[in-house]
Amino acid sequence: MKQKLLAPSILAGDFSKLGEEIKVVEEAGADIIHLDVMDGRYVPNITIGPPVIKSLRKITNLPFDAHLMIVEPEKYVDDFIDAGVNMISFHLDATIHAHRLVEHIKSRGVKAGIALNPSNPVSTLEEIIHFIDYVLIMSVNPGFSGQKFIPEVLNKIPKLKKLMEDTGRTDVLIEIDGGINKDNITQISQMGVDIFVAGSSVYGASDKKEAVRILKEKMNVFVV
Repeated sequence: MKQKLLAPSILAGDFSKLGEEIKVVEEAGADIIHLDVMDGRYVPNITIGPPVIKSLRKITNLPFDAHLMIVEPEKYVDDFIDAGVNMISFHLDATIHAHRLVEHIKSRGVKAGIALNPSNPVSTLEEIIHFIDYVLIMSVNPGFSGQKFIPEVLNKIPKLKKLMEDTGRTDVLIEIDGGINKDNITQISQMGVDIFVAGSSVYGASDKKEAVRILKEKMNVFVV
């Protein structure tokens, strides 16, 4: 069984003290730090870029998972890699040569993933699944933190797992982002998700450390 990993998203944190926001979840047992990168073009919001990530890299050794919600990500991936990210996902409709970009990311020693918006079918991965390390399923429309979970998105998980089995890529990790909380994380985990991005359910909690503890406990509950 693959290890279940929790990746708090600092998009929901206090941007005036991102260093502290990262340290508190690290101390609580977070496995990955999720970085939502938005350019105001692919999504209607603007967040952080390589200079901020480079500064944050100095304060933690946790893996950085960068979700690039930007157009032409191929122009910027090297800057993010140089800043210290360990995982990069991008959207197929944001670039022309997805395979070339995946291969370049991996050549730099970084894991490469493809992000699926709620309206993107799993079938779009049929040719690229052979080359990627993980798939990020968006369970909200990307752009803002705190949105309501779209339950229909869960239908993609068995389809994706079948595609992985049919192509011999059962080693591909499944990540989910959007509206993940203590009430739905157990069900989603039991469906076979490996990485859980949690924003508001962690950073919106009065006790962030306790929120991390509860989420990690619930994502590791299984039906016998």
